[in-house]
Amino acid sequence: MKFTELPYSRVTLEDTHAAIEKFLSDFASAGTAEAAAELLRGYFALSTETETNMSLAQVRYEINTKDEFYKAENDYYDENSPAMQLDEKRVTDALLDSPLRGGLEDKFGSLMFRMFENRRKLLNEASVPLMREENKLTSKYSELLGGAEIEFDGKTLNLSQLGPYRQSSDRAVRKSATAAYFGWFAARQAEFDELFAKLTVLRDEIAKNLGFASGVEYGYAKMQRFDYDEAMVKTYRDDVKKYLVPLVSELKLRQQKRIGVDKLRMYDNDYYFKSGNPKPFGTPDEMVAHAKKMYHELSPETGEFFDFMLEGGMMDLLAKPGKAPGGFCTAFPKYKTPFIFSNFNGTKDDVDVLTHEAGHAFQVYLSMREIDVPLYWWPTYESCEIHSMSMELITRPWMNGFFGADTEKFLYLQLEDILNFIPYGCLVDDFQHHVYRNPSESPDERAAAWLTLERGYMPWLDYDGDAYLESGRRWQRQSHIFSSPFYYIDYTLAQNCAVQFFLRFENGDKNAWGDYLELCKTGGSETFVKLVEIAGLRSPFDADVLKNVCADLHRALAKTDDAAIDK
Repeated sequence: MKFTELPYSRVTLEDTHAAIEKFLSDFASAGTAEAAAELLRGYFALSTETETNMSLAQVRYEINTKDEFYKAENDYYDENSPAMQLDEKRVTDALLDSPLRGGLEDKFGSLMFRMFENRRKLLNEASVPLMREENKLTSKYSELLGGAEIEFDGKTLNLSQLGPYRQSSDRAVRKSATAAYFGWFAARQAEFDELFAKLTVLRDEIAKNLGFASGVEYGYAKMQRFDYDEAMVKTYRDDVKKYLVPLVSELKLRQQKRIGVDKLRMYDNDYYFKSGNPKPFGTPDEMVAHAKKMYHELSPETGEFFDFMLEGGMMDLLAKPGKAPGGFCTAFPKYKTPFIFSNFNGTKDDVDVLTHEAGHAFQVYLSMREIDVPLYWWPTYESCEIHSMSMELITRPWMNGFFGADTEKFLYLQLEDILNFIPYGCLVDDFQHHVYRNPSESPDERAAAWLTLERGYMPWLDYDGDAYLESGRRWQRQSHIFSSPFYYIDYTLAQNCAVQFFLRFENGDKNAWGDYLELCKTGGSETFVKLVEIAGLRSPFDADVLKNVCADLHRALAKTDDAAIDK
């Protein structure tokens, strides 16, 4: 069945309540672990139906934020999903407190019950109206971005469609496009400030209602961080400043020299070659056709997966009016199908996002077929990002089919982007720790904190007098800060693992693909550190991993002759 044909019906609060009442009544009468397990499997099936409909509503709304029907559906779930979750908590409590728990753990694994114990701490009746308001505010942010209309070059563009202009070989165009991009945010600065201030206070109140000391502890619990804590993350961020920031500062000086500017300004930051940034050639349809060829040549498993995605129309890739910016992968669990959302705009990001989201999709495609417990289909976010970021690097041998004469530039930039990104990812994380330790700060105090942190992680930035950026509000463009607290560090942790995979493939390790495949199949049935071990990798929290990853990539880039690839 194709995406456009998937049926949708609203899942009401009454529907979920009736299903839970029946499950709890039947579960109370179950005399054996076998009978209880059968009931639980039935409940999982009902849950996948609910998740499928909610996911369909969210995706169709994000594809067109002006669609009144799906906007209303999205609003309904914003309003009612916290109460649904509170009702579902009764199931969690029943399972945790059941005398049959030991037998159920034998059948479903102890991690599921560890997840349930964590969930028990994350919801109570007093938090429901606050979570309802939080949902509405995060949807408001998506709606604002999705509705962006910017007059530029005689056209009405959204934020994604400005991307090619911001990477133009004409510095004046880059400057004016960057000014238009951030000018859109500047015109709404007060609105974004107010929106985020409400979110931070709300999340702090939710945390306190649930018994957490602050939004930081609450955020870590929501992210299910069973293997590491705030202190370990801080040590990791400190190492990024110690080992990586100096290397990136060198690369930025090299970039400045390579593109021939007197000083690297903000509008030059994403422009890497005097001859122009690498761009994919061909139409979007031709790019997808090459991706099909690539995945068939990579392995039988990836070939089968990509055919499945194409036949089902499970990708919406083009930027268009009303579409929310960015890219993501989700799934419709009832049909065991992933879905890829993107915004192609003619830049190298089209290929980055396609391979990245395909990594997510491939993982959940496999785990939904390998694992019979839906709770294990997705791992926690830092583990999820290993699949996606590794897929970007595993597919390097096929980049010629996307970039042609620009291939060498793309391959160079792909590695440099890894080093460039990690400090920014840590900056976002450090900022969120500050915000949720100080939820009552004024917008100006918060902006000042961002600027201070930014100078430590990205000292090369020069805003060239732009008042909005110099006010410390560049973070307002980062959707994760509004919608997914504490997620962003996960990308950087996974990047360390992805580079290890890359080096194994580069060095001809014959076990590398098998380990990647096993990691995907394992889904979320193990915690982050255990999954890293299964993949034959080392944890990014090990003392020398980050240092070695940075040094290996820096050496690879140092061998590149700029003149040879920038022509």
